[in-house]
Amino acid sequence: MAKRFGIKVEEFGFGLPPRAFGIKRGETLFSINWLPIGGFVKLYGEDEAGGGKLKIKDQKSKIRDEKRAYFARPIGQRATVVIAGVVMNAVLAVVIFYAFLGISNFKTELPLLGEHKFFLVNQKNVSEIIIRDVSKNSPAEKAGIKPLSKIISVNEELIKDPNQFFLLIQKNKGKKLVIVGKNMKTNEEFRVSVIPRVSPPKGEGALGVEFFPSETAILSYDTAEQKMLSGFVHPANLLVYNFDIIGKLFAVSVKEKSVAPLGESVSGPVGIISIVGDIGRIPDVTQRILGYLNLAGILSISLAFFNILPIPALDGGRLFFIAVEAVTRKKVNPKFEGYAHAIGMAILLTLIILITVKDLGRIFNP
Repeated sequence: MAKRFGIKVEEFGFGLPPRAFGIKRGETLFSINWLPIGGFVKLYGEDEAGGGKLKIKDQKSKIRDEKRAYFARPIGQRATVVIAGVVMNAVLAVVIFYAFLGISNFKTELPLLGEHKFFLVNQKNVSEIIIRDVSKNSPAEKAGIKPLSKIISVNEELIKDPNQFFLLIQKNKGKKLVIVGKNMKTNEEFRVSVIPRVSPPKGEGALGVEFFPSETAILSYDTAEQKMLSGFVHPANLLVYNFDIIGKLFAVSVKEKSVAPLGESVSGPVGIISIVGDIGRIPDVTQRILGYLNLAGILSISLAFFNILPIPALDGGRLFFIAVEAVTRKKVNPKFEGYAHAIGMAILLTLIILITVKDLGRIFNP
């Protein structure tokens, strides 16, 4: 949009500075930068934070061609340039989720944290049993049951609640059981034979597993109208649901006077790479593709939303200053705005460093 309006684009960067290398095409430098935490478009006549830097410079003093400078363009053009990235993130999310839902026959599942009603989609909530941990040398480990496995049935009896699962194991100590489940990491279904111990070690159950109940929402876009709107509805549902969860985790953090519940729900670049690695280990090609599409769609819609928030250094922060100018009919002091964006950039970088340290700790000390 900047090029369409005749604004000079000095740099189009992947990642944030320091720069690793760049190739100049025409008047624009296309660069790869060392910090893989986003990207930027550096416009002629824009503050340095626009290029991912914390420096404050007087942009007007070095401007020779004011007609091509960002700050000299009308409010409408500047606002359009600022929101263009947000719009493209949202459009990309819609396209990705149309592909995701099309491949999955317009059906998908989401784990539920508490009650939640999704809109414009058919929803069915089911209770499931998830294996949290497996004891060493236990019957479950020897049978090949792994943590984060979903129990589907025991001896052909569908499992609907924890008591049912517990009682079946207790009643069949010393007897052969056939357990059907699904590995939630690989999405592979398994069928194993196992004999629960009559006299298990202290602190371990007959099967040697620790489990917890889980609610899952099965979402199905069945009608022609639902399918037609699904690419827009599904990412909107995900955003609303994410904020519902964040609100609940925030309440728990306040109640426990600890940031851990909320902090554990956040991941940065390292955590995202770890998730990509988990998806890459899914044997089934279709499920692997669905995993990548789902992650890409979630990242795109999340970027669109958070980038439009009125936070300095983000597009929403820039749009806020443009809105102030539109209302007051007076430009905000460029130096003040530059400092605001630089401070916002510093805070965002600090948060990313803290989250990265947490993600690394989780990888090396699971």
